[in-house]
Amino acid sequence: MTEFAAHWDARDRPGPLRALHARALAHFDLFYNLVLMANTRVGSFELIALLAVARLGEEAYGLAVRRELLDRTGRDYSVGAVYTTLQRLEDKGLVSSEASEPLPVRGGRSRRQFRLTAAGMRALGDAQRKTAALWSGIRILRPEVG
Repeated sequence: MTEFAAHWDARDRPGPLRALHARALAHFDLFYNLVLMANTRVGSFELIALLAVARLGEEAYGLAVRRELLDRTGRDYSVGAVYTTLQRLEDKGLVSSEASEPLPVRGGRSRRQFRLTAAGMRALGDAQRKTAALWSGIRILRPEVG
C-alpha cells in the first residue's frame, strides 16, 4: 500500500463508502505503481552499482559489489554508500535481495545477496541504448601508439 493510501484507510469509512473507497485506492495504487515503474530514473552511481550486481551474478552481496566498484572505477566507495544505493535500487524494484545461509565457519554470518529483477535488466538495456545514442556520431581522436 502506498504512503498516500495508508493515510486513507478504508476501514475508517462507513459501509457503502468503504467498498467504493477500497476500489478507488486499488486503482490509485495500480496507477501509481505503473507510473512509478515507467518513470524510474537511475543515477550514475545507481547505474554502476546495478552493473556490478549484473556482473557478479550469484556473488552479488554488499562487500563484493563494493570491491567490484573499486576494481572497475578505481574509487573506494564507503560501505554505507554502497548499501544505501543497493537498498534504493531494491526500493525501485530494480534488484531483489535475500539473506544467504550463514557462512560455513564458526560464527559465520549470512550475507545479503542481490540479483537483478526484470525491471533492472530493462533499466540496464535502456541505459545502454541511451548511452549509445549519446555517443552516436562522436569521433574521439586517439593518439597513435607506436
